[in-house]
Amino acid sequence: MIARLLAVASLLALAGCAVGPDFKPPAAPAVSGYTPEKQMPDTASAKVAGGEAQRFVEGKDIPGQWWTLFHSPALDALIKEALKSNPSLDAAEATLRQAQENVAAQKGVFFPSITGNLSSTREKISGAAFGNPKSSSIFTLTSGSLNMSYVLDVFGGERRQLESVEAQATFQRYQLEAAYLTLTSNVVAAAIEEASLRAQIAATQEIIDAETQQLDVLQRQFNLGGTSRAAVLAQQATLNQTQATLPGLQKQLAQQRVLLTALAGRFPSQEISQTFDLARLELPQELPVSLPSRLVEQRPDIQAAQATLHEASAQVGVATANMLPQITLSGSYGNTVLDVGQLFSGPGVWSIGAGLVQPIFKGGQLLHEKRAAEAAYDAAAAQYRNTVITAFQNVADALRALQSDAVSLAAQLEAERSAADSLAISRTQYQAGAINYSTLLSAETTYQLAHINRVIAQATRFSDTAALFQALGGGWWNRSDVADAAPKRP
Repeated sequence: MIARLLAVASLLALAGCAVGPDFKPPAAPAVSGYTPEKQMPDTASAKVAGGEAQRFVEGKDIPGQWWTLFHSPALDALIKEALKSNPSLDAAEATLRQAQENVAAQKGVFFPSITGNLSSTREKISGAAFGNPKSSSIFTLTSGSLNMSYVLDVFGGERRQLESVEAQATFQRYQLEAAYLTLTSNVVAAAIEEASLRAQIAATQEIIDAETQQLDVLQRQFNLGGTSRAAVLAQQATLNQTQATLPGLQKQLAQQRVLLTALAGRFPSQEISQTFDLARLELPQELPVSLPSRLVEQRPDIQAAQATLHEASAQVGVATANMLPQITLSGSYGNTVLDVGQLFSGPGVWSIGAGLVQPIFKGGQLLHEKRAAEAAYDAAAAQYRNTVITAFQNVADALRALQSDAVSLAAQLEAERSAADSLAISRTQYQAGAINYSTLLSAETTYQLAHINRVIAQATRFSDTAALFQALGGGWWNRSDVADAAPKRP
């Protein structure tokens, strides 16, 4: 009878209303593009590795493993290891599991709470209490009961609380996706930076070799009386300055190797085996440009911010329900006997009751808690808008960088070629005595700068491409590897 009553009460509670706002996801921004001007269909090109033109394809989907578009087996292997061993993903997965368990725990409030009690007492009483002081009695008193209680969720406070906890789990789900995207993007960026540093070191070494040869020529000319001591010293100073830049580049390369090793989940002494060079990376020819209306669905940070907004909305309902009556149903069934064997055969005793609690005066606490929840919702809404604006800014920055840096690489390549031609002519003229050494030195300096800048511009195009994939959300909706392979560690 008690169980039947509680079941009916449960159905009535679940059919009731839920106070507070019903959450609706914010609409996508009413914009048609990422930049004020119309997006160019493709980028500029340069006749050098990594200088190919890239075409923008509006609405093109993003692969879940977007880094494979660089066609680098070493990069693919390193990211696979990082996804398996990096502790940041383990932490994010464990936090998600915690949030999911909290959801399951919160659902328990929609079921009756049932407890069992059992007690046994050995007693001796005096007959004096009954007018016979010479008599006494010893007996064992055993009591057992089953108690049930159920809080009717008439105004939906518990349903709103469950909604809030579910929103927290959704937040953690997208935090996991954000951690995945951040990790893979950091590995790609670090690999490209390593390739850039190796290219800069190689270019610097080429310059050092050329300057050493030039110093040898000047030294022979000086020995023969064909040039001045000042020219030899100036060339020696130039060579020393170039050599001084090499240790700094080598230090950066070593630090980049340590970073890649750490991203792979290793200690610095366990250096990775993969190495990266610009010549072994391919620049993706087609680049996706997601529609602005889709970007809010693709970015994990926007989805996480929306989940936070949903949680804040549900908490307004919880605070509102706390101001309304709380109805509790209760019941018990049990027995008290002198012989424990009769505990389940006696007539038994039972009770059924209902209670109502209505807050009347709490010093304004509940009202201010509701206002605080509403303020938290306003803050979450503002943070959501800020996250959306930042996401659109990221995409706009990446698109502009792709266009500008492609033009920059073409210009740097022309500048390097012009500087190389000028240097070759200056060396011939100097050997013929047509120019002084300061003119040759100026040509050497110009070529060195142009050569290094061209190498940096090459690497920048790869970095810009990776930044665009990251800004567009990284294609997490096209993969399930992290969720399926989530380690169930103790």
